[in-house]
Amino acid sequence: MKADEVLDLLRSSSALLEGHFLLSSGLHSDRYFQCALALSDPRHAERLAKALAAKLPQSFDLVVGPAMGAVVWAHEMARALGLASVFTERDGGKMVLRRGFRVQPGQRVLVVEDVVTTGGSAREVIELLRELGAQPAHVGCIVDRTGGSNPFADLGLELTSLVAAKVRTWKPEDAPAEFRGSTPVKPGSRPGAGAR
Repeated sequence: MKADEVLDLLRSSSALLEGHFLLSSGLHSDRYFQCALALSDPRHAERLAKALAAKLPQSFDLVVGPAMGAVVWAHEMARALGLASVFTERDGGKMVLRRGFRVQPGQRVLVVEDVVTTGGSAREVIELLRELGAQPAHVGCIVDRTGGSNPFADLGLELTSLVAAKVRTWKPEDAPAEFRGSTPVKPGSRPGAGAR
């Protein structure tokens, strides 16, 4: 699946919006990704997961993703790879495994996210897995919004994505001409949160 096909699929499912958006960081952006809309169609989810699975360079024992955004995505990636999946949650601000989920010492884990911007949630998952004795081996995502900087390089992990998105971001006072005077939309997944 080529990057253009991924973007077309995201657009057709309203998972990629283009316009003027306010990010949770306070910056503004010309694109907004809400991959949950694409993943809500099992056919799209399966197609995206098979495409990413084909790009991964190594084998794994388990797939783990952070709630909420990567719950469905972790499950679909696990299905594409013939593995089990679990998800992490925050409890008191700390990433944990709940619901009876466990990882085994030495298990090679694929950590997944739908969209990676700063990599913060995935880093928390990686730290938790290492604390529990598992071996995070790779990070995979649908959309890489990092601008080409792997936020996991310092942890010794590679990032594989289906598409490296070209997204413009700017400070409110530095708006490009076409966005000056327009009011940004703030469609984030959390109350008060911005776009991804």
